[in-house]
Amino acid sequence: MKIIPAIDIIDGKCVRLTQGDYARKKIYNEHPVDVAKSFEDAGIAYLHLVDLDGAKAGRVVNWKVAEAIATQTRLKLDFGGGIKTREDVQKLLDLGVEQVNIGSMAVKEPDTVRRWVSDFGKDRIILSADVKNEMIALNGWQENSTLSITGFIKDYLQYGIEYVTCTDISTDGMLTGPNFELYKKLLLSFPQLHLSASGGVSSVEDIRELRRIGVDGVIIGKAIYEGKVAVGELMDAA
Repeated sequence: MKIIPAIDIIDGKCVRLTQGDYARKKIYNEHPVDVAKSFEDAGIAYLHLVDLDGAKAGRVVNWKVAEAIATQTRLKLDFGGGIKTREDVQKLLDLGVEQVNIGSMAVKEPDTVRRWVSDFGKDRIILSADVKNEMIALNGWQENSTLSITGFIKDYLQYGIEYVTCTDISTDGMLTGPNFELYKKLLLSFPQLHLSASGGVSSVEDIRELRRIGVDGVIIGKAIYEGKVAVGELMDAA
């Protein structure tokens, strides 16, 4: 199982939100590249980078942070937040980003995203599903939709999508444990998925349970920054 620390960026700084609320922001480090390097030094191979400014603005904002981490570390970087055009995807990949997370665009302009999967390859595109009560949320979690997570994934499987990151908003930043039942349900419905779980991880035991369920990766944010999980423990739990 992939251990994937998260770095969320606002104003170029490493922050965390609680339940996706921009008003409930906490700055943990003003130098995200240093944070990324600390993960790499601990033996971590992957990083989940979220441009929260971009998610809110509807356009990628923190290009320089992505480029700096991609060029100054060997981390396999996935990036999300504000990606709206083919040129955005191409530029990120050219900067050294390994995969891009597509969320709101995948709901609002599915034909465009299907072309991206075809053009760039299924290994480069992650379907990013942010959910509340199993319904998709959009635009940095600021907007609800009428689309279910299972319907969303089912629609994209026929177009070659294999990588999905699912964030349960109700647990994100709460340190109360992931929504295990949601991930069990998704893997039972779609066993072929490379599913990464995001939201609520609070302990090494949570990580071990996600591994038992069979997720491909686990994204961990606040638990690291609040000292609930030591970086050195992460690889042992995988």
